[in-house]
Formats: sequence, C-alpha cells, structure tokens
Amino acid sequence: MVGGYDITLQSNNVKQICGFLPESPGLYSKLTAREFLEFIGELYSMPKEILGARISELIELFGLEGRENDLLESYSRGMKQKVCLCSALIQDPEIIFLDEPTSNLDPAVARMVKDLLAVLVQNADKTIFICTHLLDVAEELCDTIGIIVNGELKIEGSPREIIESVGAINLEDAYLKVTGADHVEDLLEWRNASNQEINGRSEKVNRKKK
Repeated sequence: MVGGYDITLQSNNVKQICGFLPESPGLYSKLTAREFLEFIGELYSMPKEILGARISELIELFGLEGRENDLLESYSRGMKQKVCLCSALIQDPEIIFLDEPTSNLDPAVARMVKDLLAVLVQNADKTIFICTHLLDVAEELCDTIGIIVNGELKIEGSPREIIESVGAINLEDAYLKVTGADHVEDLLEWRNASNQEINGRSEKVNRKKK
C-alpha cells in the first residue's frame, strides 16, 4: 500500500500522488526547461493555468530565470538536476522519492534543496524517501534511516538509535559495522601477506645470484 492505494490494483492512483527524482537525469535535450515541465505536468493532467503558475514558481525557486526557454542540451549537469527536482515537485505530490537529490549541485544550491525538503516535511505534510550514500545528508535530513545490504533491509531506526544499537561513534561507523565493511585490518593483512610473498621471492632470487 502506498498512500492508502494498492500498488497492483490502483497503480495510477499511486503514480498521481508520488514524485520521483532519478539519480541520472532523464531529460529530453531538444526541449526547453519550460517545455519539459509542461510535458511532465500534462502527464499528471494538471490544468493549464495551474501548471503555468506552478512552473513559474519552481523556475524562480531554483534560480532558472532567464534560462527556462533554452534547450536542455545547453544546461550543465547541475542545472539539469534542478529541472529534474522541479519535475519531481510539479504536481505537489504527497510522497516524494529522491535518489541522490544533491548530486551535481554546488554547495549553495545543495543547501537550498536540503532546506526545501525540511520545509516540505514540516510545513507541507510531505513524506520524502531519500536514497543516498552521503551519510551526512541522511543524518541531517532523515528522522528514520534504513541500511540496505544486497537488497535486504538490515537495520532501521533514527540515526541515534542505529548508532547506539551497534555501538558506533557516528552514522558512518554504524554503516560500516552493519555492512561488514569496517575490517580495515583485513586489508592490512592482505598487504602484509603480499609484501612477505614479494620479499620471499626477492630472497630466493638473491640466493640464486650468489
């Protein structure tokens, strides 16, 4: 169930209340930003007058004024990310899925996006799912975190709960413990074993020379 709708029987209803931002922008390069957002809005059957006003608001919010009528092929990666964020918010969805939302953004815009997400949750009653490998972003923005390993949810809770449950010092340390990637000593043992093997070969070669 998503938002009270069955995902198999009411998939169109689910899509109507959800916004999605993929990690890799999926844009039509021969459209302008405004044309692309109009296209996305029409997929959600938004009334034209509401769609036009919404596009103007988002273009201003993300600082795209003056470039909204340029072809997307001329945009930088960061600007394309902004347009994709606009498309994820275009129909004012109840639930928003964001895959690496601050990817390719400069620090100032990334900060703006983080603040926007916080406002959407606190003041607009939105539910936001963020998929990210940036643990500082997860710790700052998320009230509940799940760590997935090979498709399996290993642990879930608040950042503090997760940190305390595995005896970690911070979220990064907790992630490494949960995923089993905290064995730095194993890497050092491999290095030492390799060095010993190399030294052994060198010693044999030296003996042969003698």
